[in-house]
Amino acid sequence: MKAVRHHRFGPPEVLVLEEVPDPAPGPGQLLVRVAAAGINYADVLMRGDAGPSARFRPVIELPVTPGLEVAGTVLSAGPDTDTALVGRKVTAFVPNGGYAELALVPAAGAVPVPEGLDDNRALALLSQGATAVGVIDAAALTAEDTVLVEAAGGGIGSLLVQLAVAAGATVVAAASSEAKLDVARRFGAHRVVNYSEADWAGQVGPVTVVLETVGGKTATEALQLLSGPRPRIVLYGFASGTPAEYTAADLFAAGATLIPFSLGRNPELLPDLNRRALDLGTAGRLSPVIGDVRPLAEAAAAHRSFEDRTAVGKIILTP
Repeated sequence: MKAVRHHRFGPPEVLVLEEVPDPAPGPGQLLVRVAAAGINYADVLMRGDAGPSARFRPVIELPVTPGLEVAGTVLSAGPDTDTALVGRKVTAFVPNGGYAELALVPAAGAVPVPEGLDDNRALALLSQGATAVGVIDAAALTAEDTVLVEAAGGGIGSLLVQLAVAAGATVVAAASSEAKLDVARRFGAHRVVNYSEADWAGQVGPVTVVLETVGGKTATEALQLLSGPRPRIVLYGFASGTPAEYTAADLFAAGATLIPFSLGRNPELLPDLNRRALDLGTAGRLSPVIGDVRPLAEAAAAHRSFEDRTAVGKIILTP
């Protein structure tokens, strides 16, 4: 089969398409013919070789096929593994190996794709939808809240805009381009701000909640916008590559509660979040934005568009 691999850490160009042996499912595994493989920040983090975020990379044995999320059709099941899903479309998180024609999926984590959802939408709802639902849960939004959604034109951010609007909050959407702001407007954001502009924070006004995923200077500026009786920050990423760095004094001065959210640290939440995200998508109440869809051979270019933050919505590779 064909698979994207990297033999060293480095820039996107270390990703190469190679011919490798077909994998065989072991106990508790399903063999899936991949129709869609998602790109997310963890993939970029595990490939890169520098920057403040490198310390968050787990130990990885090279060469490796990246890719932590797939959607496709189950071809076979390993020994002592339930065969009920053979022939079914599923979507799932995988330890690695998603950027390939075939992938091994933990049977316990395979989620059947509901009727009415195609592979790309199901994949986006599983990975980014689950995160978005979890972030909104952590924020505990009410109609009294004004919430700043960062990266509002991205895969997760666009879902957060929809969920925050549905919760009744006033939504201020921030993004780095007009195309991304148009996405936020389409999903009902009440105000939009381009944070590539020097005075972006001054255009936002006071908010009660910040959904923080950019990090760096943006995170520091967003902290200063918090006000109200119960201001809070839900921290779920650092797309700039530089994590937000708040001191206890910073939070005390703002009167803010910091709420970290990470699916990697809370895997027990996944089954419920997956189900809820897919149910919302099937019901038409949550619509993922599918942006850049590329063949496996263009994995490096896809990573580059992710790092440059030029892509709008979910970035997907297809075999």
